[in-house]
Amino acid sequence: MSTEENINEEEIQDKEQMNEEQTETVEGAGQVEVEPTSEEIIQQEKDKYLRLFAEFENYKKRTSKERIELFKTANQELMTVLLPILDDFDRGLQEIKKVKDKNLLKGMELINDKLKSTLKQKGLTLAEVKKGDVFDAEIHEAITQIPAPSPKLKGKIIDVIENGYMLGDKIIRFPKVIIGQ
Repeated sequence: MSTEENINEEEIQDKEQMNEEQTETVEGAGQVEVEPTSEEIIQQEKDKYLRLFAEFENYKKRTSKERIELFKTANQELMTVLLPILDDFDRGLQEIKKVKDKNLLKGMELINDKLKSTLKQKGLTLAEVKKGDVFDAEIHEAITQIPAPSPKLKGKIIDVIENGYMLGDKIIRFPKVIIGQ
């Protein structure tokens, strides 16, 4: 091989290498990343901040709503335990009225009223149910059905066996009733 042939081969190789580099540059041109401007960066950061702020506000609202709900029903277990005591108190008052001891009756009524007013302050209310009301399975618990004494009382409450109670808007004990069929 002569030197001229070597030089020609080197020139050919150099030209091929340059062509490959130019081809790579043209192919990579579509993939070139352009640096965002400072305004775009600021806009992106503002967007991130607003989203984070909105998410935090939603979190605060959700936790405060959960906390309020917890406070409303926090006493539910205690109230549920006290309900049989209230029932016993009412039965005891009925028996004391039969004895006709005015001082004993007055003292027991004062204690009963104080207990009920304290529980009422904590959110406990009596579910209002009267004889003759229409039976609703959503808010009443039927213990039994008996033949209705009159056609007007069919499907209605004939007697209330046990009072129902609500804590706030939630029924914690359904009134137990007898309905006419």
